[in-house]
Amino acid sequence: MRLLLPFSSPLSATSSPATPQFLPELPPLSQFDYSALSKILKKSVIGTLTGALSLTLVFSSPISSVAAANDPYLSLTPPSSSFESSLNHFDSSPEDCPNEEEADTEIQDDDFKPQLVTNEGIVEEAWEIVNGAFLDTRSHSWTPETWQKQKDDILASPIKSRSKAHEVIKKMLASLGDQYTRFLSPDEFSRMSKYDITGIGINLREVSDGGGNAKLKVLGLVLDSPADIAGVKQGDEILAVNGMDVSGKSSFEVSSLLQGPSKTFVVLKVKHGKCGTVKSLKIQRQVNALTPVSYRLEKVDNGTVSVGYIRLKEFNALARKDLVIAMKRLQDKGASYFVMDLRDNLGGLVQAGIETAKLFLDEGDTVIYTAGRDPEAQKTVVSDKKPLITAPLIVMVNSRTASASEIVASALHDNCKAVLVGERTYGKGLIQSVYELRDGSGVVVTIGKYVTPNHMDINGGGIEPDFRNLPAWDEVKERLSKCNILQRS
Repeated sequence: MRLLLPFSSPLSATSSPATPQFLPELPPLSQFDYSALSKILKKSVIGTLTGALSLTLVFSSPISSVAAANDPYLSLTPPSSSFESSLNHFDSSPEDCPNEEEADTEIQDDDFKPQLVTNEGIVEEAWEIVNGAFLDTRSHSWTPETWQKQKDDILASPIKSRSKAHEVIKKMLASLGDQYTRFLSPDEFSRMSKYDITGIGINLREVSDGGGNAKLKVLGLVLDSPADIAGVKQGDEILAVNGMDVSGKSSFEVSSLLQGPSKTFVVLKVKHGKCGTVKSLKIQRQVNALTPVSYRLEKVDNGTVSVGYIRLKEFNALARKDLVIAMKRLQDKGASYFVMDLRDNLGGLVQAGIETAKLFLDEGDTVIYTAGRDPEAQKTVVSDKKPLITAPLIVMVNSRTASASEIVASALHDNCKAVLVGERTYGKGLIQSVYELRDGSGVVVTIGKYVTPNHMDINGGGIEPDFRNLPAWDEVKERLSKCNILQRS
């Protein structure tokens, strides 16, 4: 199983507008403030994490009022009668399938219910995950031989209780010396699987259909959430959002489609069970999120140059959407240069960072490399569209610029799209995955790392900026021009 988890740095509890906020003042620089490893365990829950981030944030994201004005599904009234007529309409499956109740039971048994397992078996299951997936990025002393000996020593004596088995797993993982690899109790794992970034109370997972494609299914369902009240069930397959077929889309992409301002409606087409009925459900969103984007227009060089300043506090599911709005508004106001402030941005959703970086890159540019022990964890992420803007760009960073923020900063820097200004970044470039064990507990394991387009390991050392203080724009243009010449040579 694949689990999309909204891990992000903690947000302020104060309210914030749903649209990108226009900043009244530019802060000075001195005020710096999962995976292809499922073959190891078929019933694993795998989610890509950013380990330096908080695991406590549950949020969803309203989109801007600009987008709402163009989308009939983001109004405060239900969708039009033409679409309304399809609500509560049940489509029979064309397949010759068992009845829905039997299909639902099959899904629940196979995918969600813990299976009976011995104490020794649960320890060995956790051991196998580490043995097949763990990437030692710190001590570099881990070997399959020493890990095998540790298992033999542990299982030489009987483990008499489940709590003792869990303690054994904790100590076993602690011996790896990796602060992000850890054990999750059944209660902790259950809460994690219900984290919601959709705004309607569901958590999505991607499941292979056996033919090389993936289906989207509901892994977690928040009790008494809008989706729960509307009739969404755990294990449902998501077919469409507001009439848009979601075939081939990722969990992150579909979660973003589900978001919208509180009290607006979204129509979700779901299929109950393996071969059950298809339903179109109208769901009213309830939860508001904080926009991570604020911006302003600055006049420099005696008012002759207009600079668009954009601050990104974190990379949540709203980041890309609101950043696009901010940049377009600043362009309309005459901005010919841009500053993107990532200081004190501890990261957030890695996919949101990747999608943000793509806004500035040429088609075919490398965003990031992932490296791991499993060949399928070794990937190259590239931009697939033309850039939104081509204007000179400064990215401001400091020692609290981490994880997804470092992915963005390195992608723009290494592709000659931006110069970096400020302090060396934090240096958090690890990938974790979450696996469910057969008793309902789980383990979080470091399985890979991020490598910049220039093949630099982000983790540990961070990224060194080009300048400590804000340079002149002529100097920025000269630096980017030389970078592009070197790349072409």
